[in-house]
Amino acid sequence: MMTINGQNYTAAERASLPAVFRRCYGEDSFEAELANFLNEWYGPGDLLSVHTSGSTGTPKELWVEKRRMVNSARLTIAFLGLRRGDSALLCMPLRYIAGKMVVVRAAVAGLNLLPVTPCGHPLARLEEVPTFAALIPMQVYNTLQVPAEAEKLRQVRHLIIGGGAIDTALAEQLATFPNHVWSTYGMTETLSHIALRRLNGPEASEWYTPFDTVRLRLSAEGTLVIEAPAVSPETLVTNDLAELDHQGRFRILGRKDNTINTGGVKVQIEQVEALLRPLLPFPFLVTSVPDPKFGERIVLLAETDTLPSDGQLTTAFAQLPPYWRPRQVFLTGQLPLTETGKPDRATAKAYCRAASSTC
Repeated sequence: MMTINGQNYTAAERASLPAVFRRCYGEDSFEAELANFLNEWYGPGDLLSVHTSGSTGTPKELWVEKRRMVNSARLTIAFLGLRRGDSALLCMPLRYIAGKMVVVRAAVAGLNLLPVTPCGHPLARLEEVPTFAALIPMQVYNTLQVPAEAEKLRQVRHLIIGGGAIDTALAEQLATFPNHVWSTYGMTETLSHIALRRLNGPEASEWYTPFDTVRLRLSAEGTLVIEAPAVSPETLVTNDLAELDHQGRFRILGRKDNTINTGGVKVQIEQVEALLRPLLPFPFLVTSVPDPKFGERIVLLAETDTLPSDGQLTTAFAQLPPYWRPRQVFLTGQLPLTETGKPDRATAKAYCRAASSTC
């Protein structure tokens, strides 16, 4: 049995969902996409196709086992204490693992699925506040800008946020939420998250706690190595630079492929962005362009039409160590993002390199 918007569908009825949804919503509707995924999920095959987000390059197609997706769903269901009849908001693209796993959790736990076409304001037209919601930081940020939507978000009993870093300002807004708010850590290869950390209440922490079935260590380069046999048949060596504590928890320092080597000094992009974010009044990304003297030079890609005065920029950049300071600022009407809302760093770097070559 599958419940969508309060309507129960038997196995036989599910076979007609694509045709019904297309008649009601159109060939390209999100509901039709959901119906197609349900047909795949309940179909005879043991494998499903998913795509990586492509935040650092071209998205890759992976084939994953349905039984391991069920294992992943059960881990989250047990951790959050979700129960049959609870509702779950689906507002993620179904091409990627985050969206697929919301549906699988609903199917495994008997949740009422509330599908909303992926957008920046997923709670805007929602009449029922979901018990459980999985959002990306951009969706959370947008929702908090509208008081009526923000109030709905506060009422969500279990809110998990993944797919990107949560900056200090956003974390501060979430810290007073009355229910459970979590930041998640995971990837396509781990079939969604394998660890969570609280963002609010007395249990708030910058350290992620992995599921009991997960074992972690660091590689020789300091990147996180994951052994999670319930969801992945292979040991996964990530590009995430991490630190482990004596309790088996971890925190992420940045990505190995987000390291800029400028004049022999290695600079972590995420650390520069974290320091600059409260100092600059516009969205931005840090990246690099080639430099004949230093190899790479740190630059800023800013989503703005008009920069603040040179004095304001100088004051902001002065808060950074000398080798961390951006040497150029490039402007864009919109920062490049992947379909899942992550910074598209490969496109950002290519944009700045092209702009730099014309200067």
